[in-house]
Amino acid sequence: MQESLLQIKSLSKSFGGLLAVDNLSFEISEGEIKGIIGPNGSGKTTVFNIISGLFAPTEGTVFLEGNDITGLPMNKIAYLKIRRTFQQISLFKGLSVLKSVMIGAHPAKGCRLWDVFFNTRKFKKLEAELAEKSYNALKFVGLEDKAHHIATNLSYGQQRLVEIARALVSSPKLLLLDEPVAGMNQQEINIAKDIVSAISESGITVIVVEHNMSFIMDLAEKIAVLSSGVKITEESPTEIRSNPQVIECYLGRGLKSVRS
Repeated sequence: MQESLLQIKSLSKSFGGLLAVDNLSFEISEGEIKGIIGPNGSGKTTVFNIISGLFAPTEGTVFLEGNDITGLPMNKIAYLKIRRTFQQISLFKGLSVLKSVMIGAHPAKGCRLWDVFFNTRKFKKLEAELAEKSYNALKFVGLEDKAHHIATNLSYGQQRLVEIARALVSSPKLLLLDEPVAGMNQQEINIAKDIVSAISESGITVIVVEHNMSFIMDLAEKIAVLSSGVKITEESPTEIRSNPQVIECYLGRGLKSVRS
């Protein structure tokens, strides 16, 4: 039996009088792809913000490999090998694709500010190693030929893949993908689907928040459905398609989006 990598227990998050996440529990095994779906405002991104350390929960606990990581800041969560992408693309204007990916790496151990400021031999060696890792991450997502292009000049879909490469460069244990195919055309979605599948096959555990039902149904082993911050079910894609609670939850968006 696979060991649980991440456990969420009785998680709640309030913003003033608004309860964004309400007594949520789930877990994910090593190497698994788990999906989280739900209408806008159902608490999906809030869950990611709590796991990644952007928010502290109002109540509840987050465990990584059995260790309590609840409320740790983002930099400490990053050192624990949890990485994420965001709904909104955030690439720096004027930076190359390679440099944009390099930003995603942890600061190198043993490299002091002195080394960076004076561009010492140690810093040059570490920077070369980081550039190689970043190039390999770009190769993984099929963008190695764009390494020296300006990142913000790429197509929207390619920029999303740059963000995935940036999250991969530090070899995460857990990767949180927040609407990774939003705004992509079908060809780009198919490419992204293959990439996420390959990420999982490489041993990285993945949680995906996504509105594109066919994308998440094809990838996820289990899917948690949120509505108004509450988990209404967690089942296989086949079970999700015919679950009356899920269909009712999505009535405002059309049944086709769930059944397709």
